[in-house]
Amino acid sequence: MFAFLRTHAGQHRILGGAAVLAVTQAGASVAGLVRDRLLNQTFASDLSVVDAYIASFRPSDLLFQLTVMSGIATVLVPMLARASDKGEESSKLLSSVMAVGSLTFGAIALVCGIFFPLIAPALVDFDGETLANYIQFGRLALFTNVLFVCGNSLGQYLVTVQKYWFYGLTPILYTLGTIVGTLFLTPYVGALAPMVGTVGGAIVYVIVRFGAAMYAGYRPTLCLWHPALSTMGVLMLPRMAALAVLQLQLLLFDTLASGLPAGSVTVNSNARNFQSFVVGVIGIALAQSAFPLLSQAAAKGEGERFRMYVHKGIFMIVGLTIPAAVVLVAATPIAVRLVNLETVYGAFSAALLVYAFSIPFESLNHLVLRSYYALHVTALPAVMSVINGGLAIAAAWMLAPTIGIQAIPAGFLIGQVVSLVGLLAFLPFATRRTLNAAA
Repeated sequence: MFAFLRTHAGQHRILGGAAVLAVTQAGASVAGLVRDRLLNQTFASDLSVVDAYIASFRPSDLLFQLTVMSGIATVLVPMLARASDKGEESSKLLSSVMAVGSLTFGAIALVCGIFFPLIAPALVDFDGETLANYIQFGRLALFTNVLFVCGNSLGQYLVTVQKYWFYGLTPILYTLGTIVGTLFLTPYVGALAPMVGTVGGAIVYVIVRFGAAMYAGYRPTLCLWHPALSTMGVLMLPRMAALAVLQLQLLLFDTLASGLPAGSVTVNSNARNFQSFVVGVIGIALAQSAFPLLSQAAAKGEGERFRMYVHKGIFMIVGLTIPAAVVLVAATPIAVRLVNLETVYGAFSAALLVYAFSIPFESLNHLVLRSYYALHVTALPAVMSVINGGLAIAAAWMLAPTIGIQAIPAGFLIGQVVSLVGLLAFLPFATRRTLNAAA
């Protein structure tokens, strides 16, 4: 029995790795649920504080995804997989990525932090104290993402060597920072408490991932530049455009919601978090578990093995996400009580219903996108991501005057469906072309 589990459910298998990631993602989602409920309870008399907290991460995340994560999340795992057979080469590559990424984003964050009070009024429809909170929170969010340059780079290394427990537990620690800050610091620093806790959680996140990477074999080196960075720069260019649109989508969704009744940003974010729980536990877990295996198969030119992983992943995602979406809709009354949003039950339940329809499509998109990245094909996924974001933004803005907050999840659903159809249509061609060329 134990031998069977070791063979078929170990971290080096799709199912085994996905099971670990599903457990840790579930833990992170539960921690996020506790955080959301605590924020909504603590600032129940003024949900605009929570609106400002949530929205303040969008500008920083836009810049971070554009300048750093477009390379880290897209091509670092396949490059580390190729470098893993060359002794210390993977450690040199990882050290170089962290050094260059930290210097680049650190400079961007410093400039944006200085000028953020001038930029903020154009990004949200807040005013008065809410706008002041948004500016203060936004500056701290920039600092948090400076820390995440190293944290996320180390995370990709842990994925490459398939140390999923270490990779998956750190987001829980990050969220616990926000919870601790809100619980214990609010009496002293007021609305700033959640952000102070978030920064503390980010510091712990980086320290734990660094220790885990060292344990897994990473050896830090003084390497400012690695030859592979040139290739990474070329491959990440299409993804930069895609992530820019997707992050712009989130920012504009908050801009749209900030012009609706107070609390609309919070309602949309909480509904999306429940949807993300299912996507994370099933779709992202399976996709992330398959990513190093797909990368290894692509690196060795093993087409049949590559296709087997893709088909197996699709089958598992479809079979699990559809019933999970139905359960989520049925559990709406429980969900609204868990996050303490009974006063806006109608808006919350409507948003959650539409988001539930998007669960299978977004989950499959995570797998299919990683299939392209494993092949080092980034242009087509970028085009489809741009189309995804563009359609989502346009649909939400057109529908908002008619259906209100439901327009945001409706736009999101439309974008996910169109993106998935396009990606699946071209994946067989991309697989044959890339693997045949490699052979």
